[in-house]
Amino acid sequence: MSECAEIVNAWIDATKWMPRVHPKGDVAEFYRDTVFSRFQVFVAENDNHIAGMIALSPDNTVSALYVHGDHRHRGVGKALLDHAKHEADGPVELWTFVANRDAQAFYKREGFKEIGRTDGDNEEKLPDILYRWQPGSAEVEP
Repeated sequence: MSECAEIVNAWIDATKWMPRVHPKGDVAEFYRDTVFSRFQVFVAENDNHIAGMIALSPDNTVSALYVHGDHRHRGVGKALLDHAKHEADGPVELWTFVANRDAQAFYKREGFKEIGRTDGDNEEKLPDILYRWQPGSAEVEP
């Protein structure tokens, strides 16, 4: 699953406001030793390559949702998020950075509601937003 870590690393490198707090090798090690061993990880494939991935923790928190740059805006993220919602046994929560406006719009379209914010209580020291989706809630926000 090194392709998943490559997608994450590429996103970090391509995102100007996102600081790199861990070397690329450490990110790959974290995904191999922690994410894939502790969380449910679902991948979307295209031509035998990973187009995107989502990691769902046992408490129904999405800890990662990344789509390869070549596959964005094609429904991959939505399909992965829908799968995680289906697999979860209750509300699903996730964090996104305030600077990540595209992600905020996406999560709102997918029925997530903002339930909290921090001024940067994370290792990146960036303000972030906590979202929650409730089963049975409206899927689309105007």
